Amino acid sequence: MIELRPFQTLGGANHGWLDAKHHFSFANYHDPERMGWGSLRVWNDDTIEPRSGFPPHPHSDMEIITYVRSGAISHQDNQGNKGRTEAGDVQVMSAGSGIAHAEYNLEDEVTQIFQIWILPTERGGQPSWGARPFPKGERSGRFVALASGFEEDGDALRIRTDARVLGATIRAGETVDYPIGKDRRAYLVPATGAVEIDGVRINARDGAAIKDLETLRVTAIEESEIVLVDAA
Repeated sequence: MIELRPFQTLGGANHGWLDAKHHFSFANYHDPERMGWGSLRVWNDDTIEPRSGFPPHPHSDMEIITYVRSGAISHQDNQGNKGRTEAGDVQVMSAGSGIAHAEYNLEDEVTQIFQIWILPTERGGQPSWGARPFPKGERSGRFVALASGFEEDGDALRIRTDARVLGATIRAGETVDYPIGKDRRAYLVPATGAVEIDGVRINARDGAAIKDLETLRVTAIEESEIVLVDAA
């Protein structure tokens, strides 16, 4: 099953400094049919104006993954972590028992991010943060685990959940496969380009909720950069 969620149907709000689109219910956007997808709870498509951002605010019991699509995001939290994550790279924050953080676009250009929240396998624990580069060339023609709760994904950033976040860059006409298994769910969003899965076209920033597939076969209609969550 593939349920297409076109970008223009997403909820959201424009706050001036932030233009946010929500694939699932979030903040003042509520849709009882879009409360999550397995353990995936939030997928926000955020456009942040230069020299602005999210002031300090708390979280707990959530795995928060930020995929930077353009520009850069600067992080600071009350655990002493600081960092700047550039386009194509990823940061993760395990909120654990509680953490307060700020995320700012300190650049002179617009920053665009996907922010993905996944429910942890267990509540509590020491909060943590990490980031690392993922060169797009290394994901050419294949899925690469960017953040994962599975030990076999050794180079991925660690998250405390039975899920993984993957990225791939695919040339037009190229096909890549990913084994999901019928007991799991996947959610796919092209950051750029357009792809096709089982005859369904998915354009840039559209969402595709996927289940009951042993193998996910993605064919690029255009050169595409895609992000995929494989969740329980």
